[in-house]
Amino acid sequence: MEAVAASKMRRAQNQVLATRPYAKKAQEVLSYIARLNTTEGGLDALINERPVIKRVGILLVTADRGLAGGFNANVIRMAAQFIRKQRAEGKEVEVVTVGRKGRDWLLRYDPVVRAEFMGLGDTPTTNDIAPITHILLDDYRSGRVDQVYAIYTDFVNTLVQQPVVHKLLPVTPAEPSVSMAPDYIFEPSPEAVLNEVLIGFTEVQVLQAVYESSASEHSARMVAMRNATEAANELVDDLTLRYNKARQEGITRELMDIVGGSVAVD
Repeated sequence: MEAVAASKMRRAQNQVLATRPYAKKAQEVLSYIARLNTTEGGLDALINERPVIKRVGILLVTADRGLAGGFNANVIRMAAQFIRKQRAEGKEVEVVTVGRKGRDWLLRYDPVVRAEFMGLGDTPTTNDIAPITHILLDDYRSGRVDQVYAIYTDFVNTLVQQPVVHKLLPVTPAEPSVSMAPDYIFEPSPEAVLNEVLIGFTEVQVLQAVYESSASEHSARMVAMRNATEAANELVDDLTLRYNKARQEGITRELMDIVGGSVAVD
């Protein structure tokens, strides 16, 4: 299992590192568009914070399987803390789950599952992510939820994976102090561009969250299986030592019995 996890981990790490710059640039461009003063009309709902937040939507990304150390437990713990915080503020919560472990935990302790997705595999595509994105966007546009957050595990390196909470909707405009590239030209207009790229941008963010989670999962599983192998080897060595000691004690007792019997005969 360690060897299989190591092989999958290398592919997942290459995948997440290759897509991360594109995801960051896409978020930068959309944040820049959202900061423009020309956005108006129907786009306000996608950019501006709603005055009253009554219900929050959450995208929770976990694994379908266990045996990955604290990978699932850590992200589920963060989700539980976030849900408790929202409810303490008087907000309702709905969760879209990606992965069996998160779904099972919610059904066991807090049935607020809006939709569930499992079996995406190690290399999901935008076609696999599209249904997830449409549920999140449709719920936000229809007013079913007033905010959407993604909770997943961010891949740092093979030994470090960090659960994070990332706001997906509404789109957060870039801070005025953040300098943006001055040569962006939008045709026919920023509004039209934002309307066209919103679904694609959200898909990129969801897909990147799944990639980050996949790389973290395989890294955590490889480390967990390596630790399990080392612990098993140590246990085998300890038991072998005990067995040899017990065997030696038995042989010594038999020899002493023979010697004692020989002396008694003499």
